[in-house]
Amino acid sequence: MPMRMKLPVMLAAGALSLGLAAGASQADAPVALDIKVMTLDTASRMAWAALDACREGGFNVAVTVVDRGGNTQVVLRDTLAVDLTLDISRQKAYTAMSFNGPLSEMEDRFTKPFQVGKVDGVVFSAGGLPIHAAGRIIGGIGVSGAPSGDIDEVCAGKGLDEVRMDLETVQP
Repeated sequence: MPMRMKLPVMLAAGALSLGLAAGASQADAPVALDIKVMTLDTASRMAWAALDACREGGFNVAVTVVDRGGNTQVVLRDTLAVDLTLDISRQKAYTAMSFNGPLSEMEDRFTKPFQVGKVDGVVFSAGGLPIHAAGRIIGGIGVSGAPSGDIDEVCAGKGLDEVRMDLETVQP
């Protein structure tokens, strides 16, 4: 067989063997995954603790807790918090969950080259924190309405502190 004919045959044989190997490893994979989800009670306790922390400072805020899929689980808006705080607190919670990190560490994402650009529903402003249990991301909490994102994030942290022990005792 000429060399030109052998190369495609060799490539096809290699691809077939890789496909069979991948199929074997997929066959060994579980058909279902154990995924931890946050209860409504936990999300509510966290949101109320964050709201109360901001109230102690005299700030009217909105607090949103999202689950691991980015879906809103709890929303609280204090009496005098403006409507805009609802959207921003949700975006902060969603972004913290999606990027699995505190937003105060990501505020330069719009200013550095080759970083994430403008995406609807994503905001890089302090005030959002990821929520972890058993070493895995299970949601995010976002606060908006205090005079600065740093204060928003302190309040979000107080919300996490309220349930931290419960989250740390979740079995993997």
